[in-house]
Amino acid sequence: MTEITIISGFLGAGKTTLIKKLLEEAFQGEKIVLIENEFGEIGIDGGFLKDAGIQVNEMNSGCICCSLVGDFGTALREVLDTYAPDRILIEPSGVGKLSDVVKAVENVAGSMDVHIDSSIVVVDGKKCKMYMKNFGEFFNNQVEHAGTIVISRTQSMTDEKLEECAALLREHNAHATMITTPWDELDGKQILAAMHHAELKMEEHEHHHHEECGHEHHHHEEECGHDHHHEHDEHCTCGCHDHDHHHHHDHEGHHHADEVFTSWGVETAHKYTAEELQQILEELGGSEKYGVILRAKGIIPGTDGGWMQFDFVPEEYEVRGGSPDYTGRLCVIGSGLNEEALKELFHVV
Repeated sequence: MTEITIISGFLGAGKTTLIKKLLEEAFQGEKIVLIENEFGEIGIDGGFLKDAGIQVNEMNSGCICCSLVGDFGTALREVLDTYAPDRILIEPSGVGKLSDVVKAVENVAGSMDVHIDSSIVVVDGKKCKMYMKNFGEFFNNQVEHAGTIVISRTQSMTDEKLEECAALLREHNAHATMITTPWDELDGKQILAAMHHAELKMEEHEHHHHEECGHEHHHHEEECGHDHHHEHDEHCTCGCHDHDHHHHHDHEGHHHADEVFTSWGVETAHKYTAEELQQILEELGGSEKYGVILRAKGIIPGTDGGWMQFDFVPEEYEVRGGSPDYTGRLCVIGSGLNEEALKELFHVV
């Protein structure tokens, strides 16, 4: 029996960091396959996780449910047949709707020897309020469908801000297990135990729910008045909804990630100095002429012969040394991106 764990989270929340922690501290000795579904033209994180001995199958296309359901079933079966892993970690796109991902996994997992455990959402505590306000349709969906909510960056929040963030999240999900303690104070095994606790709670809640509304159903179907929307185009063959009466494109507030977010990714041989990169990242966060930048990441060569990896989310960025790649690569994700201005900023021809 292979466990399937879904680790979602809005752009830059810290999903990869959490995965790394769980790999090192909770899943040792397990045979693991990671399936990434990154939104954006370039997968940057693959190399970093391959270093940890993980097989990475990057799926660089929008929504796991629509574009990938054929492929996803095949990919899942192939992974099971080829690797017979103890656990499959699915890291959906930062802008994907968790309800779509869970549904897609349930659809193809039925005939396989797998068990889907509690899905996790990683939330950047410092940006929770801002994302809820500006990108609620996507952000809230991830929160609402998670069994465990892991708040990141709590070590740099005041108690008051943390409590405010937790209360906002509770409004969207009253039943999830919530982890508010800074990760470096916890062992990965404690996080895993919280996930298992959440799974039991969810099963109990589901059971209670069946009795209450008297419907034979799985996971929040429409009959019980739950808000459960899928956005698909007419060619979608994912089979996870009834096409006759669940088309929401014309309704306000129901969008596919591709309609709201765009990504710009390039390969570049340009060599950067550390100062130059710092200036670029500060400019990226300080000016609106590039669009609403939600995430930027890359691995690029330095003028000193070394390589630099950078990560950017609103109001903060990090630069660290990286191992050489075949060429420099960077990716910017956001809303209303100005590609010409970005090319100029990053010195890309």
